This record gives sequence, structure tokens and C-alpha cells, in this order.
Amino acid sequence: MALKHEPTAPYHSAQDALRVLETMARHSTGVTDDELARESGLGAERLTTLLRMLRREGYVEQIADGAYVTGDALARLGSTHHREQALHDKLQHILDRLRDSVGAAVYISRYVDGEVTITQYADGPATPSVNEWVDFRSSAHATALGKSLLGQLDHNGRRDHLSRHKMARLTSRTITSDKLLLSRLEAQPPTVPVLDLQEYAIGTVCAAVPITAGSTAGCLALSLPLAHAHRLRQAAETLNRNAAPVLLSLAI
Repeated sequence: MALKHEPTAPYHSAQDALRVLETMARHSTGVTDDELARESGLGAERLTTLLRMLRREGYVEQIADGAYVTGDALARLGSTHHREQALHDKLQHILDRLRDSVGAAVYISRYVDGEVTITQYADGPATPSVNEWVDFRSSAHATALGKSLLGQLDHNGRRDHLSRHKMARLTSRTITSDKLLLSRLEAQPPTVPVLDLQEYAIGTVCAAVPITAGSTAGCLALSLPLAHAHRLRQAAETLNRNAAPVLLSLAI
């Protein structure tokens, strides 16, 4: 199944961050920012932003003379032993931070073996997660994360999914026409968050942004109670701006 891969800003940031890490790996005793800029081909301002993010995530450390070396978090993810647990812990830490910064429950969802799967999420007393009253695997047509994942598939992939999952009407706002849904998915720009305005559940609004890593479609999503709907677009933009660390962690 092919993906429609149109790189987003977080994707570019993750790719540039990988270039920085690859450059560092060639300098085991440390590398200066001037050397990093020269060897990676990145501008000084861009490099400064990336180094700030990489240091925050623990992938890079600055040593006594001001040079940069790879950090412990990178070593843990790069290890073949316990990598799965290290990745889970790293992503959970990022999700917890995102939950607090956007003030909403946040989710990582991936399209695995033809099904929508929520792999991890972060919620809390003030940021409750969505009540899964209908299995997310059979309600992709109604959820922001489901539509984001379907939007990353090619036309045949979308058709295949919809042929296996009946588009049930979950609320009065749910799209139940496959023709209408497919046309909206086709028109959805990859850089604009996908929204769910009470299409899955009355009283809940959601947004999702793509985080495709490799050959698997993925997305970051958030949910808010209807009373906070006025914050949805701004929260979605914040989520999108901060998606690069998730992409980077999946790519390492």
C-alpha cells in the first residue's frame, strides 16, 4: 500500500536534525557549531534551533569547551538491547510534555496492517482522553486521527479501508458518504491539521497532524471538551510545531 508522502515542516526538521546527528557521529571527541554548520550545510540560525531541540531531548550534550557530542538518550535509542522500551519511554516523555503545553490529551496513532492503532497517549485529570465508545479501528471516517491516517494513504488504500469498515453515523455531524469523505481527504493539505468537530462523539473536538516515518502512516492527535473548542486550532498548530521530536525519535 503506497503512501502519499508530502513532507511537512516537522518532517523537514527531523530530517535536518538527523543530518546534525550524523555529522556529530563522525566526531567522537566533539564538534563545534561552526564545524557542524559547515559539514551539515545548515545555516547558523537553523542549526541553533535544531541544537536547542536536540539538547532538550537529550540527543546532544555540550561539553566543557563548548563542543557538542551525542547524548545518552541517543545511545539508548541506538542500542539494539531494550530499544523498544527506550523508544516507548522517550515518546511518553514527549507526549506528557505536549499534553501540558497544549492543555489537551494527546495521542500517537499509526496505520498498522490496515488498521488504525493508538500506540501511546498522555492524558490527565484536567485533560481527559476521549471515551472510546466506538472502536477507533472502525471509526476512522469520523475521527481526526483516522482521517489524518487515511489522508496519507493512496486512493486505493483509502478505498480498501472503507470497503472493510462501514461508515456508521456516530453523531449528526458524521460523514457517511464515501464519495464526500474521499473528496475531502483528497483536498486536505498535508500541512493543515485535520479536525473532528463532534463527528465521533458529542461534546468532544479533536485535531491531528501527520507524522509519517518510513513506510507507515502516523499522526499526532489531541482532543478537547467542547467547552474548549475555541482553543482547538491554536492547540493543533502548537502540536504541529512540536511534532519534530516525535518524528525524530521514530526515525532514529
